[in-house]
Amino acid sequence: MRYTSTSKSLLAAAAAGASALALTSCGLMPGAGQDETISMVVTENAPFQEPTEIAKDLLNEDGWTLETTYVTDIIQPNFTVDNGEYDVNFFQNLTYLWQFNQDHGLDLEPLFFMFEQPSGIYSKEFDSIDELPDAAQVALPVDTANNGRGIRLLARAGVIDVDESKSTPELSVNDITSNPKDLEFVEVDQQSVGTVYDDVDAVFGFARLLADVDVMPEEALIIETQDEALPFAMTIVAQPGFREAEPEKYQALKSAYHSAEVRQWYGEYLGGLLTPAFDRDIDAAWEEANR
Repeated sequence: MRYTSTSKSLLAAAAAGASALALTSCGLMPGAGQDETISMVVTENAPFQEPTEIAKDLLNEDGWTLETTYVTDIIQPNFTVDNGEYDVNFFQNLTYLWQFNQDHGLDLEPLFFMFEQPSGIYSKEFDSIDELPDAAQVALPVDTANNGRGIRLLARAGVIDVDESKSTPELSVNDITSNPKDLEFVEVDQQSVGTVYDDVDAVFGFARLLADVDVMPEEALIIETQDEALPFAMTIVAQPGFREAEPEKYQALKSAYHSAEVRQWYGEYLGGLLTPAFDRDIDAAWEEANR
């Protein structure tokens, strides 16, 4: 797992994102005897880092210290929260968390939603799904939850058939019941879809990662609906019972991350590509995921 220190450039970017609004207090000072430090492990990516730097400043105004470690790994952050090394993490969507708990016997819980991002099938060479040739290479994220999203979209587009008894997070290439074009699936790290975009016939990827290589959502061959995307909204995650055991930390974190300043940052990032999911009911969504 690679660790990096917070850079001055990130702080400057966070300050710029908040400049149009006067900073407002979270209004949640630590109580007497309360531990004033919150530790967090965060993915090293702008939509996670820069809102975190804004939240850090807001928390600091109210007497809290948010200690952050930025990483590129998508496995260890859950283990480090589970073992108590960190209070919370911010890197994963709701369905990834559910699948991770299942795979590793954990019971981590989401605290609140952060943002939704449209994901879809993209191609450098072709303008429609129907144009994909026989034996076309299609890149999919290797992690189970996001792998199934790509397979589901290809099935909705009619180029493959799948076992409809399986939910999207459960789907894998083994659940494809018909593949008339004999598509070849190449599984890659979810953060690498932008880098392989030029090398395959099509990719399933997150809009923010494709935007990094100047490919925007309107260029997608097929994209998720809002209902399809909601179970994959990004969350902040903690040990079970964190809200009850650490109510002041929870409320301070939520107020800072759901602040007007953070909302404004998302509104300006890539032209508002990412939609804040602050008002989405995390408990109802988590209950649905665990059925």
